[in-house]
Amino acid sequence: MHKLAIPPAIIERVIARRGKEHVFDDLDPTRTALIVVDMQNGFMLPGVAFAEIKAAPTIVPNINRLAASLRAAGGTVVWIVTTYTKEVESEWSTYYRLSTPVNGAMRSAALTKGSKGHEIWAGLEVKPGDPIVEKKRFSAFIQGSSSLDQVLRARGIDNLLITGTVTGVCCESTARDAMMLNYKVTMVTDGNASYSDEEHNNALTAFYGTFGDIMPTDMLIGLIAKNGKQQAAE
Repeated sequence: MHKLAIPPAIIERVIARRGKEHVFDDLDPTRTALIVVDMQNGFMLPGVAFAEIKAAPTIVPNINRLAASLRAAGGTVVWIVTTYTKEVESEWSTYYRLSTPVNGAMRSAALTKGSKGHEIWAGLEVKPGDPIVEKKRFSAFIQGSSSLDQVLRARGIDNLLITGTVTGVCCESTARDAMMLNYKVTMVTDGNASYSDEEHNNALTAFYGTFGDIMPTDMLIGLIAKNGKQQAAE
């Protein structure tokens, strides 16, 4: 798991602008979704992954804990999987120009539906009733990428907790675009994984400074339990 290091100056700036360190601590669990991004073998399983994120397996327990807590409080857990199709090579040709032919072919093979790489990591506790949403781009919210926005709106969701891999790529892209669509977004500091501590912290810092909140798993589980009890008592 990554060692968290957010510059104190960023935290001070956030507090000065927002009035406190965490603005989404009033989350309503029933209107909250845990978004789990790309926790697939294609990013995690040695020998199968085209871009193995070695820290990704270490966040699995936290994702499972958050998912169980949120489901118990009436929230939603959504699993996002990147899916390769032949159309992507022409519709998103720029991406493939940024990779060598060998790397592009490895990615395509690993993320083809039905392949071992496309499967969600076996240690994750996917439950019946959890939506599984396929996406075509880094962000699940960019136009044409997936049906995630429609799935969430249909359930009355307006608050998102972002977990998964890679912190500064698909996770941050999805989180930023969610904020642009007026969702309240928190990136889970110990529920995202990147190539290195530095890249992980850089992504969280950039997101926290402008786009939303960041919180660790234990804090979120505590808020889910506390806020859920308050709502039940009202």
